[in-house]
Amino acid sequence: MAVQISKKIVGYSVIKPEELEAAKVKAAEEKTKAAAAEAESNVIQMHEKVERPPVLIGNTYKIRTPVSEHAMYITINDIVLNEGTPHELRRPFEMFVNSKNMEHFQWIVALTRISSAVFRKGGDVTFLVDELKAVFDPRGGYWQPGGRYLPSIVAELGEIIEKHLISIGLMGKPELDEHQKAFVEKKREEFELESPASSDFPESAQLCGKCNTKAMLQMDGCMTCLNCGNSKCG
Repeated sequence: MAVQISKKIVGYSVIKPEELEAAKVKAAEEKTKAAAAEAESNVIQMHEKVERPPVLIGNTYKIRTPVSEHAMYITINDIVLNEGTPHELRRPFEMFVNSKNMEHFQWIVALTRISSAVFRKGGDVTFLVDELKAVFDPRGGYWQPGGRYLPSIVAELGEIIEKHLISIGLMGKPELDEHQKAFVEKKREEFELESPASSDFPESAQLCGKCNTKAMLQMDGCMTCLNCGNSKCG
């Protein structure tokens, strides 16, 4: 294609092959960055305007408490955002609680609707776990198998939500560090040598205020938890 030059030529330069190659590389990098920026701008984040798809995936958890003769079934359904992309994310969308016991029907419906609204709002929803686990029943809590104390039914629902959030990767599983694991294992071995027990924790153990497990024992003149390593002596 001919190009007409209307001005006087006062100088010229020849592009070297290496300069041409560098220009091509730079142009390709800029194109890649622009494509990545466009893809990032199209990432869908969880918010209240995200519409519910016809089908959701989820899990149902069964709990049985000593304060009720009927079991409770907690279903938490999740929505998958940006499916099939590197930004794919599974987030909780709604929660339901079902039970034959109609005594708690009113507050259970209210709790599930509020929890579902929090899920759909987006952002960090993990605070809901701490808020629910901190609810205490004025009539007193109850013990679960394994010596675990729960202050209320609401607190156990909070533990179910925590378990679900951990399973989908929104929360990290609470674990002891290597030093704490070694400390707890040492105390377990010392106790088993002194008085072997068939269960995880002896009947004489007291309630640990940190992990709510009946696993506090007097070891070396100090109250020590055999479950989480909490010690009155620091």
